[in-house]
Amino acid sequence: MGNKGETAPAPPTRSRNWMTDIRHFFLHKPEIPTLVRFDSQEERENYSQRIMQRLQLDVNRFVILNIHQIGINLPVKYVFDELLKWDGDATCWPNHLARVNRIDGSLESIRLYPFGWQRYPFNRENGFLGLHYIPLFNLNARRIQKTPDPNEMDNARYLLYDCSGGYPIGIFSMYARSPIASQGEVETSQVFLVVGFNFYGREDWSKKRFVHGFWEGIHNRVTSNVMNRFKQLCEWRFQQIQDKGRF
Repeated sequence: MGNKGETAPAPPTRSRNWMTDIRHFFLHKPEIPTLVRFDSQEERENYSQRIMQRLQLDVNRFVILNIHQIGINLPVKYVFDELLKWDGDATCWPNHLARVNRIDGSLESIRLYPFGWQRYPFNRENGFLGLHYIPLFNLNARRIQKTPDPNEMDNARYLLYDCSGGYPIGIFSMYARSPIASQGEVETSQVFLVVGFNFYGREDWSKKRFVHGFWEGIHNRVTSNVMNRFKQLCEWRFQQIQDKGRF
C-alpha cells in the first residue's frame, strides 16, 4: 500500500447535485494552481503559437487565451486513457451543472447540457435574453491523436474540438505529453486544457475588460478544480491497480 507514513490516495468526492457542483468547482480553492501565467503578452503569444502548431491549427486564425497545466507522476498513456473516459459519470467534472452526453457513445461528438436540460424551460424555444445556452457546449472533434507522432519526441496525445453553443469557447483541447526539462517540468505526465474564447462570435466583446475578466475568472476557477480532481482520480485509480497486482 506504499511506504509507511504515506497517505494513501483517495478518489475525488462525488457531487450529489448542482449545489455540491458549485461548492466543489466554483467555491473551492484548488490545491495546485494550474493557470499558465506569462510575464508579457509576447511570451503568451509565443507559447500559444507553439501549442497551436502542435495541434495543427492555423496560428493566423485562432488565438489561445487560456492554458492550464498540471503534472501527474504517472505514465502518459495511462493518463491519456483516463482522459478518454470523460463522460456524464466523471467525478472530476461538474456534471450536474454541465451534463456530458456523448452522441452514440462516441468522443467524436459531445454535447454538454446545463443542468441536464435538453430543452429550454417553460417551453421557451428561442433561448433567454437573446442567448442560446442549450447545448452549453457543442463539441465536434477536429482531431483525436491517441498515439504519439513517431516523428516527435514528447509522447504527445490529444483531443481537439471545435466548440460552439452557449459557452463562449471556439477551440477546446485536452493534451497530454512527457515533461520538458528546460521548462522545469518533472512529473512523468504533463496535462493541458486549452481553450480559445470567441464570446459567441462577437469579437468586440473580447475587448471589454469586464466581460473578458468575468468569463476568464469563472473559467479559470472551474478548470483548475477540474484538473486537480483529474490528477487525484488518476492517482487513486493507479494505486488501486498496483494494490490488486500485489495479491
